[in-house]
Amino acid sequence: MGQLLIRNLDDNVIETLKRRAKAASTSLEAEARKALTRGTVLSREEKSVLIAELQAEGERLKAPGVPQTDGWILIREARDER
Repeated sequence: MGQLLIRNLDDNVIETLKRRAKAASTSLEAEARKALTRGTVLSREEKSVLIAELQAEGERLKAPGVPQTDGWILIREARDER
């Protein structure tokens, strides 16, 4: 397997990866490897299909009669999970 050194990476990206690693009880390196793999494994066509599916699901959830949760509640829940 190869090695990669990334310079000048945004501090926010590093902090996000550190938080994810801590939450998953893994190393920063393992979390960075997972993020890079996820970002490169899907082909453009697969990404396009996935984006279309997510957009369709978003539209479905916006439909009248579908209960919505305020964003601030979701943010607080996400913070509490860390």
